[in-house]
Amino acid sequence: MMFSKPSLTKRFLVAKTVGFLFGLFGFAFLTIFLPDTSDMVRWGILCWYTTVGVLVGAVGVYTKHPILGFPMPWWFRAPMIGSWMNFVLTLFAYEMLADLMLVLFGENGSLQSPFWFVAEGAFVGLVIGYFATKLGGEGEALPVLGS
Repeated sequence: MMFSKPSLTKRFLVAKTVGFLFGLFGFAFLTIFLPDTSDMVRWGILCWYTTVGVLVGAVGVYTKHPILGFPMPWWFRAPMIGSWMNFVLTLFAYEMLADLMLVLFGENGSLQSPFWFVAEGAFVGLVIGYFATKLGGEGEALPVLGS
């Protein structure tokens, strides 16, 4: 079976695919709720979440912090990557995300802040990390490149 042995290649493939699917959802979502959003922003969202998948896949080789040595299980490191990346996204695209939150939750909505996308990033990272780890493996189980 294709996913029977842990593999860094499989981990990257799974993580990028799941990230791409989230990006595709965001691409379509923006088209529906903010039709005036430029195509560049839509394509950027698609590429952004694919990149989040790549980073979650890459960080999966570490099950311990490389410097401090404390354990980093997949359910800790993947949401951290996703939330950090979406924090950066929020800093770059604050106005567009504020407009989206206004459309979704209204002027007096409880989820009006664009910084809610940080929590969304943690969720996306968690999902990507789960599938990447389940299907591709993690840590020392991943063979070293070239072996």
